Amino acid sequence: MYRLLIADDEALEREGIEWIVNRMMPGTFEIFHAENGRMAIQKAAELHPHIVMMDVRMPGIQGLEALKEIKARNPDVKMILITAYEYFEYAKQAIALGVQEYLVKPAKREQIAAVLRRLLDEIKEDRRKRNEQLAVRDQFFQLLPLAETEIALHLMSEQVNETEIEGLADILQLSAEKGCALVLAFPELGDEKKKIYDAVKNMTHGIVKERCGSVVSSMVHSHMAIFLIGKKQTADEPIREEAAKLASRLAEALQEQCGVTISVGIGSMQSDTVGIRRSYYEAVFASKYDNQWGSICRFEDLNIADKDEAGKASDQLPIDGVPAGESSYVELAIRQIRAEREQSTSNMLDRAMAYIRDRFAEELSLEDVAEQVHLNPYYFSKVFKQQTGETFIDYVTRLRIDKAKDMMRDGELSLKEVCYAVGYKDPNYFSRVFKKVTGVTPSEYRAQLQ
Repeated sequence: MYRLLIADDEALEREGIEWIVNRMMPGTFEIFHAENGRMAIQKAAELHPHIVMMDVRMPGIQGLEALKEIKARNPDVKMILITAYEYFEYAKQAIALGVQEYLVKPAKREQIAAVLRRLLDEIKEDRRKRNEQLAVRDQFFQLLPLAETEIALHLMSEQVNETEIEGLADILQLSAEKGCALVLAFPELGDEKKKIYDAVKNMTHGIVKERCGSVVSSMVHSHMAIFLIGKKQTADEPIREEAAKLASRLAEALQEQCGVTISVGIGSMQSDTVGIRRSYYEAVFASKYDNQWGSICRFEDLNIADKDEAGKASDQLPIDGVPAGESSYVELAIRQIRAEREQSTSNMLDRAMAYIRDRFAEELSLEDVAEQVHLNPYYFSKVFKQQTGETFIDYVTRLRIDKAKDMMRDGELSLKEVCYAVGYKDPNYFSRVFKKVTGVTPSEYRAQLQ
């Protein structure tokens, strides 16, 4: 039920309008009265009405002033100005206040009902748009963790895909033109992994806000990677300072709040995504360099001899100064993140396909299915094609044609009935699609079955 506030200094006018509204639109409004502008402002602040009907001329605070005050506190309120003929000029002034409608006394009941219905339609449309916006925002925020995991994978992977990283960075509203990596090494955590991962992620995004962006990987083999990234024009030193501050604060917070002692490795500042990946390898090496829990080690602080010695420990290095043992950890990390991502994708795809199979005979759009699995339509379309080898339209078409063929084999329905049963409204269009998929028309296919 909607709330309607009627403000008029004449009780008979208020009661007359209430009688008309209840007679013309029964059960639609909960109606409240105000006998002057001051009371209208007070009741509007208390009741938050959907619609206010305000008389122009009242003792004390005038109608326009009262509407101005009410609108300032409740921007979504719909306003109707009630005026006599001699005060019609007030209606023009009210436009600047956002008054949607006006009524000239004495207003007929059909006029009052028509104005209220128009405003109710606007309220419903406003709600629909707001719900759509909230749904889009909800889908966007559900997409963010996927995008963050994905970009971390690309920055850790040997095959760095610049285009993919740029697209994911856009989703996260970040730039990955330069940056450095931190690797957090944990002792054996057992059942605490999820709690620690959430704490690190929340703290990182809370600490790193202004000078650069941050991307946090999944926890892999008791390690986590954090990438601090920024634009080309961002100076190196602020990101270095942010990395040192973040490492120190994370180590202190995890010790105090969770009783966990970690070691942190910090890679050097690098340009472009290939360089940021190099920084990640450096951070992996630095996180294990001292073999002492509680250390924070910057790769850049290690002397050249240390790095050269580390290099001699292996015949094959993925990058200079990082031994193959650390490379195997990186590959393990990539495999685990990829497995987690594929499992998440598989679960999402199972839900999507079940939804499609249940409703393929209805008017079904890619956007409908994407909404069901809480994904951005563009991202869903891309993942669907990657996982199934078919576009969404091709997949739905194949389901419909396969079902049509089953119905034709049963022989219980006419071709026209089959057409409608599998979701097509035009038999001619159905025939063209059927032939495109099978190579024969529905009539030819049925003849082959006899």
